[in-house]
Amino acid sequence: MSTTREEVTSAIWVIGAIAALVTVGLTITLAFGGVSWLTAPFRGEVDKRDRTEGSGAFRIATYEEFFGLCATVQFKEGAIRTLEEENKTASESRRAQIGTSLTALKSSRIEAVNEYNAKAAQEHRSAFKDKDLPPRLDVNDMNTTCAP
Repeated sequence: MSTTREEVTSAIWVIGAIAALVTVGLTITLAFGGVSWLTAPFRGEVDKRDRTEGSGAFRIATYEEFFGLCATVQFKEGAIRTLEEENKTASESRRAQIGTSLTALKSSRIEAVNEYNAKAAQEHRSAFKDKDLPPRLDVNDMNTTCAP
């Protein structure tokens, strides 16, 4: 019976030693790597905020970018109107050129509208869009207004 008692005692010591090693390992991991793993979401948010809200260059660039995109849409609308007006009195060969130009302008205008809307939907950018700019541009509205 004493042999069994010694075996049980030895097994308890082995299990205790393994549990102690696991505990020490977890403690070391948490102390050196786990803390950074646990705080990663917080640090990521701080880093994102520092790059955007905390960066004056980002705020100014984003503010100007929205005006630039809106102005691009306005410019393309003006060019489309001008070509449509010219198309009324143009020769047959010129009408073919105008048709090609109109297709390209309308397509690139839609692309610019979509880019404006995509950036306006980004939370970290939309905060720096001028209040006088439209919240979104409409692909079908050919009278975009960028400033009052």
